[in-house]
Amino acid sequence: MTILLVTAPHNREGDAILELEWALERVKVKGTDWRGVLLAETPLPKDEALERLRNFETQAIQRVVPLERLVPAKREEVEKAVLELAERIRGTFAVRVKVRGSKRLSGRELEVNLGSLIVERYGLKVNLGDPDYTVLVEVLGKKAGIGLARRGEVLRFEVRE
Repeated sequence: MTILLVTAPHNREGDAILELEWALERVKVKGTDWRGVLLAETPLPKDEALERLRNFETQAIQRVVPLERLVPAKREEVEKAVLELAERIRGTFAVRVKVRGSKRLSGRELEVNLGSLIVERYGLKVNLGDPDYTVLVEVLGKKAGIGLARRGEVLRFEVRE
């Protein structure tokens, strides 16, 4: 099961859902409490889902972030999930955190703390400019999506609003 966090311009979420259905065929898409932010689940492998979207001519999808699991948005849960995924990193890494709807978690603070934990545990090198892997944390209120993306796996599209 592949989980994708998808962003779209405000009031274009419906168009983005249709595009996801056309591109991926088998997909369940849910809205979130944040305008322009959708969560999609597909049985397709991550590589195939991203390839289909990369080759799809989108009018409404702005960004696609591959996630591997959803955990409670508690510091300990996020740290545990990130350290489990970080075992697979072969090369340099960066941590990118986006926090929506949580006063307890600071994105910048989480990036620094998670990066430090990974360096301590696995002795990996940080590269903020062009990492081989990016550890992704997307906090959506009480849930946090955690992912590990190789270079080029976070998709960005130019969409006119």
